[in-house]
Amino acid sequence: MLTVLDLIGIAAFAASGALAAVRARLDLFGVIVLALTTALGGGTIRDVLLGVHPPAALVNWPYLAVAGGTGLVVFWFHPTVSKLRRSVLLLDAVGLGVFVTAGTSTALALGSPPYAACLVGMTTGIGGGALRDVLLREIPLVLRREIYAVAALGGAVIVAVGDWLGFPEGLVTLTGSVLIAGVRILALWRKWNAPIARKLDHPET
Repeated sequence: MLTVLDLIGIAAFAASGALAAVRARLDLFGVIVLALTTALGGGTIRDVLLGVHPPAALVNWPYLAVAGGTGLVVFWFHPTVSKLRRSVLLLDAVGLGVFVTAGTSTALALGSPPYAACLVGMTTGIGGGALRDVLLREIPLVLRREIYAVAALGGAVIVAVGDWLGFPEGLVTLTGSVLIAGVRILALWRKWNAPIARKLDHPET
């Protein structure tokens, strides 16, 4: 079940990256690169930070196949995929929950302290999207609006606290994933955004 959810999350992240590439008028190669980067970037960063060699994305061919295949589908059928935006966002929320909790659990299993594991877990969930935006020369979405990174960090904390209290790993992972996905979906529905600083009356030049 976790593997299936993992692949669903990869497909959703790849679709969001490919759609962003199509909107930016990138060619087929660019669309595939953005799909792979968005879907697998966070997990690759996690493995690099934790010293896992080689990164899981490079040895598990289904991950590459699903991400690349999703990129191709979006490239050829992007008008139809764009109409399924709500479904993609829903799957993206599920993928975020799975990626964050899996990343946090992996870090804890490898001996990382709880605070580091939470940061690694959050990075696993948001890293691919941040790399996507950087490649498109945009300020990463998680830094300027939407409740995304906050939800990821909250779920990671749930996993770390549950591990510290000795709760069953499966229960903790499920709880964290549901919390992340639930907060993310609720934020999209209610159009919640993180607060931003007020504009300066006299900005420095």
